[in-house]
Amino acid sequence: MPLNMVHDADGLPRILLTDPTGSSAEVLLYGGQVVSWKNERREELLFMSSKQAIWKPPKAIGGGIPVCFQQLGNLGSLERHGFARNKLWSLDNDPSPLPPTNNQSSVDLILKSTEEDLKTWPKSFELRLRITLSASKLTLISRVRNTDNRPFSFTFALRNYLSVSDISEVRVEGLETLDYLDNLMHKERFTEQADAITFDGEVDRVYLSTPSKIAIIDHEKKRTFVLRKDGMPDAVMWNPWDRKAKALPDMGDEDYKSMLCVDSASIETPIALKPFEEWKGYQELSTVSSSYCSGQLDPRRVLYGFH
Repeated sequence: MPLNMVHDADGLPRILLTDPTGSSAEVLLYGGQVVSWKNERREELLFMSSKQAIWKPPKAIGGGIPVCFQQLGNLGSLERHGFARNKLWSLDNDPSPLPPTNNQSSVDLILKSTEEDLKTWPKSFELRLRITLSASKLTLISRVRNTDNRPFSFTFALRNYLSVSDISEVRVEGLETLDYLDNLMHKERFTEQADAITFDGEVDRVYLSTPSKIAIIDHEKKRTFVLRKDGMPDAVMWNPWDRKAKALPDMGDEDYKSMLCVDSASIETPIALKPFEEWKGYQELSTVSSSYCSGQLDPRRVLYGFH
């Protein structure tokens, strides 16, 4: 079946993915970015900036799931978060031999280095992304191939802007006792002391050597996001809080209250590829209905599958 593609008012192509349960996702070719993910009740699960209505390329899109390739943030010589999120991707007509999926619920995208890119990052590459939607689940498989005749290395992240009811009512489990680099403290290394992470101020941390499963519990919405990942050992956590939100040009003053970024990432140890080698990273976001207040779901079951 052909892909369901529409064009925005400004002509940008947007791919609509649907699932028989009623869930949906929208993917822009600009940035290869997921900009919407709704469950079967049509509830939006991803955060988008309230200033998104005034967005125009080549500005980056504030929200959804941007792809941060070559570097995260300012950890390198390129533009913030690298240039993949500010490029027009293409449909991949020769996708990898990954398990076949229904065309209506999956799309394969590709970004190849251009002559212009080689001026700022002189490495020849192919970046592929498969986005698959299923009932209460969104999967992203990223692959980077070195098509250069020299080795290169890069850092990578999928920045997940999750929509939450109230950041002060959210807790994150699965990162206890882990070391993290605190970007608010000049990347100083600390060890997480809390039993679960809660939020009462700005946070910008890179958790290191994280487990393959992290739970983000939204008490008010009685919903838990479960992030599963492979090939991306680190996890970035970010919320700008009130003062920084007011200073960010692509975020509304109150937006920080309804979002939390928990990213799949490979940052501490850059990914190194020899000529024609390929790296693959896997991420799966799912939701489970839960209310920790009422004890319906033991957090250990989400994280470790205890029975």
